[in-house]
Amino acid sequence: MIKSELIEKLAAENPHLFHRDVENIVNAILDEVGDALARGDRVELRGFGAFSVKNRPARVGRNPRTGEQVDVGEKYVPQFKAGKEIRERLNGH
Repeated sequence: MIKSELIEKLAAENPHLFHRDVENIVNAILDEVGDALARGDRVELRGFGAFSVKNRPARVGRNPRTGEQVDVGEKYVPQFKAGKEIRERLNGH
């Protein structure tokens, strides 16, 4: 599901809300999650899962085409851990 499909589904399920309001709400939620992760905070949505940021330290990698060593800089990557309810829904419990 992409963001526009999520907005359409929520708008259809909530006909009392204007489509633009649903879109603004979805965008606001995603912006807040992104801002929190950019600050290094953890975002937990009970029953759904938790987003966090993981540090990957600098390392020496290899170019697979040439075999040449390449310095790979430090970076931060988002990480998601599914909550218990989502895991159970996925596994049919």
